[in-house]
Amino acid sequence: MEQDVNQVMEVRPAAPPAAGPPAAAESVFSGAYRALTVGVILSVSMVAFESLGVATVLPDIARNLNGLGAYGWGLSALMLANIIGTVVAGRSADRHGPERSMAVGMAVFAVGCAVAGAAASWPLFLLGRALQGLGVGAVMSMAYTVIGLAYPEHLRARMFALLSSAWTVPSLIGPVIAGTLAEHTSWRGVFLLMLPLIAVAAALTLPGLRRMSRAGGPAAAAPAAPDGPWWKGPLAASVLLTAGTALLLQALLLKNLALLIPLAVLGVAVAVPTLRQVTPAGTLGLRAGIGAGIGIRFLLCAVYFGSEAFLPLGLQELRGVSPAMAGLGLSAGAITWVLGSAYQARTDGRERGRTGSVTLGFAVLLAGVVVMALAVLVTAIPALVAVAGWAVGGIGMGIAFNAATTDTLEQTPAEQQGLVSGSLQLAQTLATGLIAGLGGAAIAMAHHHGSTTELALVCTFVLTAALALAGVLLSRRLRPAPAR
Repeated sequence: MEQDVNQVMEVRPAAPPAAGPPAAAESVFSGAYRALTVGVILSVSMVAFESLGVATVLPDIARNLNGLGAYGWGLSALMLANIIGTVVAGRSADRHGPERSMAVGMAVFAVGCAVAGAAASWPLFLLGRALQGLGVGAVMSMAYTVIGLAYPEHLRARMFALLSSAWTVPSLIGPVIAGTLAEHTSWRGVFLLMLPLIAVAAALTLPGLRRMSRAGGPAAAAPAAPDGPWWKGPLAASVLLTAGTALLLQALLLKNLALLIPLAVLGVAVAVPTLRQVTPAGTLGLRAGIGAGIGIRFLLCAVYFGSEAFLPLGLQELRGVSPAMAGLGLSAGAITWVLGSAYQARTDGRERGRTGSVTLGFAVLLAGVVVMALAVLVTAIPALVAVAGWAVGGIGMGIAFNAATTDTLEQTPAEQQGLVSGSLQLAQTLATGLIAGLGGAAIAMAHHHGSTTELALVCTFVLTAALALAGVLLSRRLRPAPAR
């Protein structure tokens, strides 16, 4: 029997509503919640700013630190460490409340930013990115945990909406600011800029959590049940999954096939059984219904984030576009994702159904990938057409992502909500790190064999386009066939 992913991606039951003023008089910005609300929103915003900002300047960093041969690790190191950070923070919060996990997460994130910003070599930069990933996993996990623990039920929906909107402003300004810093000062400024933001977020968030914990209020966590043997626990599972995936990606960077093949096989042999262990039955087989829904989340994130990871590199390396201009593509995709989500929400439940929305979303995302890739790779096409292409891709992502997530969770029994929601998040994180790593491996292989970055990007975009096409076909399995 497969291990419940509640233990891997922590999901805790909501706390009882806190005593206080009547619901009509309360808001998330009322006196009791104001600082905590602003702090949590700022915590998510700083993660969003870092994510989009670093993606914009990563080509510049890789050139400066001689890391183009392992370019994909610039994203994969963060995403794989994110898995472990999420698990460790969740377990700690169960024992000690969220304050300690949030504080440690912010501190590790700050150290990671400092290490990455000061790095004189690509391996040291990747160490900083891994530390950032540990911190991001903790901060994002605790942001959602805090809502369940510190806010009464009638305010939680508003807080979840605000967390989603916390990505909007960073989407608009993050790539532009990061690109401008890289052009006129140094890419290191992107990481240094994060440090005061982290300090302000900590100053606003942690005192509120501390006060509620001391008062025995909803932010105080109940002691967790004793764990079983550590080797059967969530931390061991997350480490094995991360280690197996990392071994596979690192093996693909090797030039010697006698080492590459056995190490890659070993990585798969470690990762796949662990993935089967921590996801619902039927996930790896893409069983119609919930299993297919988790597979769709994996494909969506592989296509969108995998393509997006190499958009700035392609524009800067092949088309000579400045970092600030290349960042416009990231902003365009993020904003149109919101528009696609709004369209899907407005048309939800109409005759085409959510399965039709997922199919439509994948098709639009595929069109965006094709337009973006052609504009990056074909010099006869204006480079900024890639920005328009990625805006199209963002619309498709917004439509399909919302429809697939809603339908998958709607099919999930109440007793499996934590298992499935955790698996969806795990699929997203794993897909992003894996496809970024595979694209980086394509660049390394091209360089090993005297080829070009252009050919590697062709292979990467062909892969993401093929995954989008697979998503069009898989979307039919989002709902099981009705019983006869």
